[in-house]
Amino acid sequence: MSRADTLGIVGAGRFGTALASVVARAGRRVIIWSRDRAVVDEIERDRRCSRMPEAPIPPSLTATTDPARLAAEARMIVLAVASTDIAERAREVGEVVDGSHLLVHAIGALASPDDARCSEVVAAATPCLRLGVLAGPAMALDLALGQFASMVIASRFDEVVAEGRRLLNAPPMLRVYGSHDLIGVELASALSGVYTIGLGLADALAVGPGSRAVLITRALAEASRLGAAMGADARTFAGLAGLGNLLVRAGGAPSAEYDQGRRLLQAVTPAERDATEGARAAVAGVRLARRAGVRMPLLEGIAAVLTGAASAKDAARLAADTVAAEE
Repeated sequence: MSRADTLGIVGAGRFGTALASVVARAGRRVIIWSRDRAVVDEIERDRRCSRMPEAPIPPSLTATTDPARLAAEARMIVLAVASTDIAERAREVGEVVDGSHLLVHAIGALASPDDARCSEVVAAATPCLRLGVLAGPAMALDLALGQFASMVIASRFDEVVAEGRRLLNAPPMLRVYGSHDLIGVELASALSGVYTIGLGLADALAVGPGSRAVLITRALAEASRLGAAMGADARTFAGLAGLGNLLVRAGGAPSAEYDQGRRLLQAVTPAERDATEGARAAVAGVRLARRAGVRMPLLEGIAAVLTGAASAKDAARLAADTVAAEE
């Protein structure tokens, strides 16, 4: 297959491998770049990946430790790495790509230390202008098992959206929708992880379905306020990247953020508080909201528990009182 018809993926973790697998099973050529020689050898030799053993590795899926090969063989590249790794991986990719490449990031949406959106990090580290984000309620295990999943690709550039949908759509297993609201999809994805932690905590506190419903609706309201202040479309937060993400991850599917929220009633170490994308986005999101002058009591309450500034019960009480006062 040609370079234009090959999907490149940076990162052979659970999500990257699962996404590569589902696209390859749809008949497209996929190349994964990993810095881990053992993982690459395992994929090439054994046609499996121990990080995601449930994902079939079709013949059209190949792996490499050479980023230059990735750039030479794939025009569209998905960075399937966490926000903690996005800056370093973007710098490495930036050394081998050129302006003809289309770069899309997935998984993380807010990166430290500057609380930058991942698209901003990628833009600063690479020569590419045509950037996008991939987000939504597609769980890695669902992709690996071939169960129905959906995502949204967002970019200011029509070409990125069109090419992303062409290369990533793998119906009926994966359907990809398009959006031009890059900022909104990034923020919705990041904040949905934060509020998933909040729902896990709410369920651990046994608040009941009525209070749970209030939490969801108020979470969407305050998230859309921050989005609007930063130039996003408030409606994006009720879509796949926002509400869709939240409902799937807090509605029974295995989710690190939801499990983390349920554990917050127990003593949690600082390392555990920073263990998920949602937890990292909580702290970054509070700083963004304060700079934008947007009140976000639910977000601040979740961040306070994660950082040890408040107990779970005190934070829940304060957030509930603040939300009630705003209505």
